[in-house]
Amino acid sequence: MYEKILVPLDGSELAEVALPYAEELAGRLGSEIILIYVSELIKDPGENQLRSYLQKMVEATKDGASKYSNKPGIGPTIEVKSVILSGSPAEKIVEYADNENIGLIVISTHGQSGIKRWALGSVADKVVRATTRPVALIRAKGARPEVRGKGMLNKVLVSLDGSKEGEAIIPYIEELASRLKVKVILLKVLVRGYYASDTYMPLPDQQIESDKALATAYLDNLGARLKEKGIAITIEERLDIEIRFGNAAEQIIQFADEVHADLLAMTTHGRSGVGRWAFGSVAERVLQAGNTPLLLVRSPGARGEQ
Repeated sequence: MYEKILVPLDGSELAEVALPYAEELAGRLGSEIILIYVSELIKDPGENQLRSYLQKMVEATKDGASKYSNKPGIGPTIEVKSVILSGSPAEKIVEYADNENIGLIVISTHGQSGIKRWALGSVADKVVRATTRPVALIRAKGARPEVRGKGMLNKVLVSLDGSKEGEAIIPYIEELASRLKVKVILLKVLVRGYYASDTYMPLPDQQIESDKALATAYLDNLGARLKEKGIAITIEERLDIEIRFGNAAEQIIQFADEVHADLLAMTTHGRSGVGRWAFGSVAERVLQAGNTPLLLVRSPGARGEQ
């Protein structure tokens, strides 16, 4: 599932913020890492310098991954290679991921230089919209990449909406949790009311309690399935679940901050894939306003957009 990890780079330190996450995943899962650089020039005059840069990144990434790979069942070294392509960055990243059967794309978002053109609305956003591959979006926000080797992936928050499509994220979490032994927290956000013609209509208390009981049972059932696989047993010897009320995106972001989640995982679904996020839906708000690295998995029935 995570045999190959693709990391797009643009030569900036902010893009490199994604590398430590790829290193830890590859080192602990035994995955191959491919560093991809896409030049919009058919003949890049700085190609020799670019190749030198990528070779430096390949060696640094191997060193970073090796900190995690010297464990039983995982070889002493992780394969890392680089590829240079020309054309439209988003299109080439998506095309390469499909052609090479990439298991996960890890890409930085936001920043002030280099990676800036990958801010929401350009390359990273286009990749998320178009690809059918899982994408981990790492928030740069001015960070520097001196975070290698600290063990960043220990707690994963999974946001679910109660639908079968929403559960498309679960196999990916099972893989991570069973092999990385991370803690998993399941979250479902409920509403206390709805708007009808600009008028807020609160739900009856009995309805709220019933919704909460159903949501708790739903998460308990998923938790039991995970625990049967030996996954995500906490210090309290139980799988954590949480029910929240309110605006879904706000509650997801707030709870992720409260529990200091290392990764927030969600499924994207709908008739037009992530295109449905365009005007203020939950996933886009979490992507724009959240503070936690975000793993997005497209549900099988969703279609990508070019």
